[in-house]
Amino acid sequence: MAGQRNRPWGALRHYGGLLAPRGATVMRMATERNAGQRLRRLAHAASERAGERRSPSPQRMRTLTASPGGRLHWAGVPAPALPGPAGAIVRPIAVATCDMDPLVGLGASPFPLPLHLGHECVAEVIETGERVTSVVAGQRVVVPFQINCGRCPACLAGRTANCTAVPPVSMYGFGIGGGHWGGAYSERLAVPYADGMLVPLPPGIEPATAASVADNVCDAYRHVAGYLPRLLEADAEAEVLIVGSVTRHTLFSGSNSLYTALIARALGARRVTIVDRRPAVLAHAQRLELEVLQPADLRRRSPAALVADISAHPAGLRLALASTAPDGVCTSAGTLHRSARIPALAMYARNVTLHVGRAHARTLIPDVLDLIAAGRLHPEVVTTVLDSLDNAPEALREHYLGGGIKTILTV
Repeated sequence: MAGQRNRPWGALRHYGGLLAPRGATVMRMATERNAGQRLRRLAHAASERAGERRSPSPQRMRTLTASPGGRLHWAGVPAPALPGPAGAIVRPIAVATCDMDPLVGLGASPFPLPLHLGHECVAEVIETGERVTSVVAGQRVVVPFQINCGRCPACLAGRTANCTAVPPVSMYGFGIGGGHWGGAYSERLAVPYADGMLVPLPPGIEPATAASVADNVCDAYRHVAGYLPRLLEADAEAEVLIVGSVTRHTLFSGSNSLYTALIARALGARRVTIVDRRPAVLAHAQRLELEVLQPADLRRRSPAALVADISAHPAGLRLALASTAPDGVCTSAGTLHRSARIPALAMYARNVTLHVGRAHARTLIPDVLDLIAAGRLHPEVVTTVLDSLDNAPEALREHYLGGGIKTILTV
């Protein structure tokens, strides 16, 4: 709703929510493989903090920290050391909000606070290990938000989000829930597998333009790129339907819907429609000359061949599936709800394909950068706030509380 302000969760509500079933589900997934490695990382981090209190490190940096109650502040912490001969140290120079960041920053997610925020960035390489060959100091790179080695069977098959060299859901910006890898709103970020992770930024692309490629733009790309060419070959007028927020109030930001629409158009779709209840998202989509609808309008519409569910809500998933044509495809960004009902019989009768999952960001980043370099995709038109990284606490607080679409902060 226009003018609606989000409210942060206080400490009691936040920590109580961690005991809810979804919190247990997240922790179970995070420890179902390589649990010992995750626990060793956490123990090492705790040991570092204890040692820091006894003898402060001379090499320090600032990092943005989120605490319960929506409190955002710069904290002084030890600067990360080079993570071995295959690693690198980078300096984030353009950092973007992810659509999930308001939930994390306001304490409404199953990721325990406090934590160091940020997981979408373009950075400058500061230092590399002796075994790194793909990047050099001074180079600008996109840093995928997921930690991956680039060499295990999963990575070699392109499934970098499920790298077996690290525990599940290892990623920047999610605190202990993501493996305690640090956050991108920092002066330094340690990259453990530089050759496997870092992607050089092509000449001519501004860091702010590519900052969200680390996650949200790649997530938008995977909703359509694997399906749209085949659908358009069969029917040049095949519609791409994007289901955003279906509720009056959501803490999720709205950039992913817009990125998905722009990518569908860049890949040749003539009919692209966004469904959403947020006036700001609908207004922005109209400025981008996209067709917009309210969820109730879908009752009078024919189903679409390709539907992207970016609602992050069980009701949105059901609406997306109900709007998928026979032999069509519905892709879903998933939800933080523990479970969701689906119309299984109707899907069976229509032969509908449903794909729920996360983007394999490192695998997709080069393809997305190629679209940008060719002038076919312009992520910058989705950005609603461009500000200085020095203003991060104030700019992000307004983004979280005010329901912003995409905020990008630069040095």
